[in-house]
Amino acid sequence: MQMSDVIADMLTRIRNASNAKHATVDIPASNMKKSIADILVEEGYIKGYDVIEDGKQGTIRVTLKYIGKSKVIRGLKRVSKPGLRIYAGYEDMPKVMNGLGTVIVSTSKGLMTDKKARAEKIGGEIIAFVW
Repeated sequence: MQMSDVIADMLTRIRNASNAKHATVDIPASNMKKSIADILVEEGYIKGYDVIEDGKQGTIRVTLKYIGKSKVIRGLKRVSKPGLRIYAGYEDMPKVMNGLGTVIVSTSKGLMTDKKARAEKIGGEIIAFVW
């Protein structure tokens, strides 16, 4: 079955595994998903991830992070979808929870957070909100 939005699938898998208190979750690999996982590690939302090569596509095994029994990722939301792309300049970049959350932005210089995009003064496609 062909999937139309692989990024939304990744975020949904992480959200569902976090809600079910799983330690890890497996996601089909791609370079975009690896970049998103890098940002989630940098921002402290997940412990880490490993790429498991199995011959064809590969798998990303994400290790989720918990503080005590509560989950670190409170919410994940896909913003720009294949049917409706959402773009913003660096001046108009949205803030999640008044700056406490993170916006993942796809720019001409690769995937980055909203804070980094504002610092480099470049806009792009708003991929997701994480809080």
